[in-house]
Amino acid sequence: MSTTDLLRANLLSPIALSFALGIVARLVRSEFSLPKDIYIGISIFLLWSLGLQGGIELHHSSLRAIAWPAAATVALGCLTPVSAYLVLRRLGRFTAADSAAMAAHYGSVSAVTFIAATTFVKGQGAEAEGFMPTLLTLLESPGIAVALMIGAIQTNTRGRPIHEVLHEVLTGRTMVLLVGGLVVGFLIGDRNWEVIQPFYDTRGAIFRGLLCLFMLEMGVTAGARLGDLRKVGGFLLGFGMLMPLVHGALGVWLGHLAGLSIGGATVLGTMAASASYIAAPPAVRLTLPDANPTYYLTSALVITFPFNLMIGIPVYFQLARWLGGAP
Repeated sequence: MSTTDLLRANLLSPIALSFALGIVARLVRSEFSLPKDIYIGISIFLLWSLGLQGGIELHHSSLRAIAWPAAATVALGCLTPVSAYLVLRRLGRFTAADSAAMAAHYGSVSAVTFIAATTFVKGQGAEAEGFMPTLLTLLESPGIAVALMIGAIQTNTRGRPIHEVLHEVLTGRTMVLLVGGLVVGFLIGDRNWEVIQPFYDTRGAIFRGLLCLFMLEMGVTAGARLGDLRKVGGFLLGFGMLMPLVHGALGVWLGHLAGLSIGGATVLGTMAASASYIAAPPAVRLTLPDANPTYYLTSALVITFPFNLMIGIPVYFQLARWLGGAP
């Protein structure tokens, strides 16, 4: 599948179109809206499923083989949300909640972009290491957690001690579901996973169907604040293209230092450059409800996602080749 075909397939996917329909519904003043309890229930299911699936991926990996790449990945999960937050807060002048929300998306990873990068390097004859899906799992939670902690501290209007705010984030629903699910998935093993896999498989129909409902509601919420985009559209456009290049270069460099092949360094760089629109939105919605979804979903899905597919991945590949000494 070509890059153009992959871009078309994902922008016309049920997930993306559900989000678009939600915006249209709001613009035409439809009365549609998911009840709050149902919306929260769907968010909990999505995060728990992602945690369990990530734990299973970790269970299948050799810790000795991925030790240094894993360390580089965790470092990226801490660095990328911090750098994104600082740029958005200092240069973009976004609120603390909006900056942290977008930082969570750029600290996390897009699974679709990961698949595109894996396919690209394989087509170039530089197939990545087999444990790359495990690194994707490791990058998911730290990026979200760091951004949410920053957001919680910066929006602490009641002046509570920082340790209380951190405790609230680390023991809140998002971290319990993501990190707790990771641990549970790692421990249960394949036999127990097979029993519940049809229900929790993130590639399955149940997960994807509920994700469509979630994105539909996110579209309604984003549509209500669509006018805000006019104020920051230019900055978001630049941020959504330049920030991935910075994060991508950092990811390729750390991947090279960790001993990854050219293909592996390219894929790690792409993961660092990508922005999540599946795992991050429910986490942000639960922890930072005041953040504007128009900003973080537009930048992640409409700007960064197609940019990486069309321009970013080839750039990260050439950088990996250069660092790897390839002619």
